[in-house]
Amino acid sequence: MPDAVNVLGGPLDPCGTDPVTGFFRDGSCTTGPQDMGSHTVCAVMTQEFLDHQLRIGNDLSTARPEYHFPGLRPGDRWCVVAARWLQAHEDGVGAPVVLAATHTRALDVISLEVLRQHAVDVPADPSGLL
Repeated sequence: MPDAVNVLGGPLDPCGTDPVTGFFRDGSCTTGPQDMGSHTVCAVMTQEFLDHQLRIGNDLSTARPEYHFPGLRPGDRWCVVAARWLQAHEDGVGAPVVLAATHTRALDVISLEVLRQHAVDVPADPSGLL
């Protein structure tokens, strides 16, 4: 979606292409009415986050070729469900977040303040981080 906006109010940057992420598998955390889970948070996988997701029933590490899902490893960037990311944050294992690649719809679930605590990117205009 060319008019997609990130949580900082700018254009939505790509999240990841190796592996290709996004609800629409377009490399970005774009969303739409079909995306019931709101796969809008561009997160950098950590082993702690992946282990937490497995414990709560969301196995992100095991490949599922039938869904074009390669299985994730630490360092991979992936568009995760906002509510799942928030649950991990509340449990003390929130994954790093790429704000410029996190869709504004994530703010329906997670405050910008919380996302900023986990930010790993610095936008071209960092004044929005203050």
